Parts: sequence; C-alpha cells; structure tokens
Amino acid sequence: MSANDQDAHVAPNGRTSRLDAPDWWIYRGTGRPIHDTDLAKLLPKPPPWRSYSGTPPQVDDVPPPDDGEAERRLGAAFTVSERDVDPHELNMVNAALYLRRPLLVTGNPGTGKSTLAYRIARELRLGRVLRWAVTSHTTLASGLYGYDAIGRVQEAATSQAQRGGEGDEPPIGDFVRLGPLGTAFLPSRLPRVLLIDELDKSESDLPNDLLSLFEDGEFPIEELARLRTRHPEVTVHTADPDRTAVVRDGRIACRAFPVVVMTSNGERDFPPAFLRRCLQLRIDNPDLEQLAAIVAGHLVDAQGEHRDELVRQFTERSKAEGGLPTDRLLDAVYMATSGAYQPDHEAWPQLVDALWQRLTVR
Repeated sequence: MSANDQDAHVAPNGRTSRLDAPDWWIYRGTGRPIHDTDLAKLLPKPPPWRSYSGTPPQVDDVPPPDDGEAERRLGAAFTVSERDVDPHELNMVNAALYLRRPLLVTGNPGTGKSTLAYRIARELRLGRVLRWAVTSHTTLASGLYGYDAIGRVQEAATSQAQRGGEGDEPPIGDFVRLGPLGTAFLPSRLPRVLLIDELDKSESDLPNDLLSLFEDGEFPIEELARLRTRHPEVTVHTADPDRTAVVRDGRIACRAFPVVVMTSNGERDFPPAFLRRCLQLRIDNPDLEQLAAIVAGHLVDAQGEHRDELVRQFTERSKAEGGLPTDRLLDAVYMATSGAYQPDHEAWPQLVDALWQRLTVR
C-alpha cells in the first residue's frame, strides 16, 4: 500500500477528506484556471483510433474568450475545492479528455449538468463554450451549418439591378454560417468545449445521426463541395460572434477533438451504439457542502456571511422532495440578501415555500 493510500480517507459522502488527486488528473473540478501552460502541453497524444488530421491551425490559434456566460453560470468567486467535487466526476471528465470521447451527463434537473461544461472551459482555459440547445425539432444539419440560398439570390438580383443587369455573383461564404456543432469541429490547436444541452428532447434519430460525426471528426458542406474546383477555399461565418473560418474543399475536419458534454434528464433511453461511443457520468443532487460552495460563488451578503441556514433548510427539503433545482436555492438566498425580504418577516416562509415547490404538479 502506498503512502497516498495510507493517508487517504474517504468520507461517508464518497469524497476524499484531503487533497489526494492522482497525477494523471488534468481537470480538478474547481473552475480555477490553470496557469503557465495550456491543455495542449498537458494532454498526451490521443489513442490512434481517436487521432484526427485536420488542416494544421495557425500558430497563434486560440479559442475566443468567454463572453460572460461562465461567470453567470459559475459565479465570480472560486469557492469550490477539490474536496467539494465527486471523484467519480473527475475520473470521467479526465478520461473523456484523454480518450477524446463525448461525455453523456445525466441527473435530475438543476443538479449542474450544463454547468460542468463551463467549469471545464474556465479551468482549462478553452474560451467560450459552444452551446447547442436541443429541441424536439433539432436536426443534425441545423447544428452543423446553415446556408441562406434565398438571401444569396436576392443579393445577386439587387447587385445586378444596381449595375444595369451586370454584376458579380456574391461570395457564397457570406451566406454560410456554421452552427455550434460545426464550429466545434473546425481544426484548432486546442479543443473547443461543446455543450449539447438536453439531448433527450431530440427526435429519436439524432443520437444515431451524431455517431458518424463523433467517429469521423469531419463533415462536408455540400454547397461548398460542389464549387471546390473553382473555389477551393471559402471563408464562412461561425457560431462565434464576429468570427469567420476558412473551409477548404468543402469539408471541415477537426484536429483536436472537442470536449463534448451532452446533458440528459433521463427522460429517454439512447441506442446502445450511441452509448458505446460515449463515456457516461451521473451527477447526483448536491449535498450541504456543495450547495454552500455554489452559494458562496454567486452570493455573499454585506458582512461576507453566507446564508447557511437557508442552505441547510434547502438540503433537507430537497431530500424530502426527491431533489430540487439548485437555482431555486440561489433565488431564495438572493431574495434574503437583497433587502426585498427578511427571513424574520411573516411573509418569508410563504415565499420560500413557493420558491421551493417541486417541479412536478401534484
């Protein structure tokens, strides 16, 4: 037994009671950005069957900066320690990084499934998260790219009318915009973080449609592929604000496989072939320590004290109700610290009761 094994102690909640992270863990779950290096230097080479050879990116290729969404989701303060994070979560996220595999995250609503993507992006300094919100009408094509054929025809007609029947055809790239899914697979030095949110809302075909993309790491843009002889390189718009990308020969092929986080509320089963290509992680309802850390990251009152009593009450109620969304706790703490309501006011218990009702109608 090693010295680490002798010193390590596992608490009843399954978390280690001291810092004993394995050396191979790159992601630590705290959301604190790594310093003095980047993920490309920390990660080993991918397995041969998960290696991709997209066009080499530019030397100065860096992900676009976060647009403020990470702070909105995670809070401004870094209050989560490694002892607040489930070791199984750290194992699975790091395995997904090493193996270049998508991560399917399940759990009750409000347990922080989507937040995981933002914590990964902030900690590993991977920039803005590409979020693809799935609905019952979402198709693979809508996530990859869109082509505004009508807009191009109208632009050509306007140009010809202004020039008396003559005019150059407008560049086709001006009318192609990559979706979050397509943008994530652009060749880059560092992987992008792609959040596919609420996959279980999709049509039954979507998980199977994703299989080829996850295996091949590339896809064609048919409208550009047809013109590749005349226009081998086309500049198109991406899902990142004010950013463009060059598409060569009508095909996009990744170089660094994106960090894919897919969330599901467990409302449906997925095909075995899809599950086989993913790593699976279930996030349980947060316990008292985790809730305190979440509240501390978002809300601190004027005296720097957190509403411990609200956290305790919420934890007890959540257990009794079978799980409540964490953002309902944040709502209550905000109301308590904003001055709009005070816990000792007679209306306070009624407000908390309304905020903390179960999501299902009884």
